[in-house]
Amino acid sequence: MKVDIWSDIRCPFCYVGKKKFENALEQFPDAEKIEITWHSFQLDPNLVTQPDTNPYDYFSKAKGIPVEQAKAMHEHAKNAGKEAGINFSFDESKVANSFKGHLLIQLAKKKNLANEMEEALFEAQFITGKNIDDETTLVEIGKSVGLAAEDISNAFNSDELANAVAQDGLMARQLGINAVPFFVFNDKYGVSGAQQPEHFLEVLNASWKEFSAGDKGLQIISQGESCDTDGNCD
Repeated sequence: MKVDIWSDIRCPFCYVGKKKFENALEQFPDAEKIEITWHSFQLDPNLVTQPDTNPYDYFSKAKGIPVEQAKAMHEHAKNAGKEAGINFSFDESKVANSFKGHLLIQLAKKKNLANEMEEALFEAQFITGKNIDDETTLVEIGKSVGLAAEDISNAFNSDELANAVAQDGLMARQLGINAVPFFVFNDKYGVSGAQQPEHFLEVLNASWKEFSAGDKGLQIISQGESCDTDGNCD
């Protein structure tokens, strides 16, 4: 059974959602029969990489809010991360465009390493404070999950991979997705946001029962904490 996940590696709740979904999957008896496909979704394609800019100052300016309010919003995400076993280090996060990172995710999909690449890029963005728009950094990250350095370098100029990123975005728009993470179970049930593991497990069980019924048509059955294209994360 398929589970499609739209995510941006700059989205903290996408990382939280990944961890909570994995927690649910560990409890699902037929986990080995679940085929997970990661899809690219850029929350801010036009973001200009500014690795030396304070992340709170950037968010404050981008949202037109006081810096203290920006810090409070990040604190909310930090608490959600702790619940999922993530220790966010927002102080060290780099303001960086995620497009090149998504190129690596598309490359990793070809090698059945997409999940490992997602995890490594989330960690780079939110834990170790690396620049996910820096090609040298991305080569090292890609190599750490098993990709060849030459393939990674070629990915940065690959029209095929760039088109794959664009196609994922187009598919999201066609489905009405404007916030991530977004999970689609069995081409039928849409779950928005970083839900609790027990809710993901409930949807896994329901979807599995209907897997062979052939009942299609996306239904959004729940919404949780996510980040949208206007820069809101809640």
